[in-house]
Order: sequence, then structure tokens, then C-alpha cells
Amino acid sequence: MARGGMRIGEVLKLTPRDIDDRKLIIQAPKSGRESEVVYLPRKLLQRLNDYVKDNEISSTQKIFPISYVAVWAMVKKAGEMVGVKLRPHDLRRFAATYASRSGTPIEIVSKVILRHSDLSTTQRYLGKVNDAEAIRWSENLHG
Repeated sequence: MARGGMRIGEVLKLTPRDIDDRKLIIQAPKSGRESEVVYLPRKLLQRLNDYVKDNEISSTQKIFPISYVAVWAMVKKAGEMVGVKLRPHDLRRFAATYASRSGTPIEIVSKVILRHSDLSTTQRYLGKVNDAEAIRWSENLHG
């Protein structure tokens, strides 16, 4: 969820046939489109493929046959283990914030990572920029 900016429902619907080389194909996404693409690092996709193989998951079986509530509990517990209040949607927000603060253009964050149809939705995710960050970017661009 954190690497691909995925929603809980998207992760829970994944089957091995949704894995396509360097990307995941999200079937019937929230946007109402027929499908959407999530790009993931090669190493993560390799681990996912290994997990599918090691657990002998057939092409039509769900990779993660757990409930929405179970995901919430797992993410919350992981956060507690490191002393952070964490919710599943925070992982999606992290994907956007990390990409943005690493210099990824907002259009890519919006259309590719979060798969939003409207840029203003992405801007709400990213929130306000603090003074230190504004100064750093100003120095990077014009310093």
C-alpha cells in the first residue's frame, strides 16, 4: 500500500493474474474505469511473485484472503510497534508525500501514483508546505 499508493480494497482484490511484469492491474477500481495500473519497484514485485509461488496461490485466488478489518488491525498494530498512530490510508498518503518531497512532479503523483482524476484531490493529500521545505526547494531551484 505504501509503495504503490494503493487502497485497501485494491490490495484485497489482487490475484496473481493481476501481476504484469513491472506493474499491477487493478480491476474495477474506485474511479469506475475498467482497470488502472499501479507501478511498483521490481524488487517488490519479485517478492510478491515469490509469495504467490511459495503459497501455491492459483491465478484466480486472492493473494491476500483477509478482511478489510484484518488489514486495519495489522496496520494499526504495526504502527503501535513503532510508537506511531497508523491507519491504512496513511500508507497511501505516505506514497504521495514521499514521491512529492523526492521531487516527483505533482502530475505524476496525482495521475500515476494516486490515480486521481482531479489534481485538486491530490493537493489536499499533500497538505500545506512548511517554511523550511519552501526555503529548501527555493534554494534547490534558484540557489
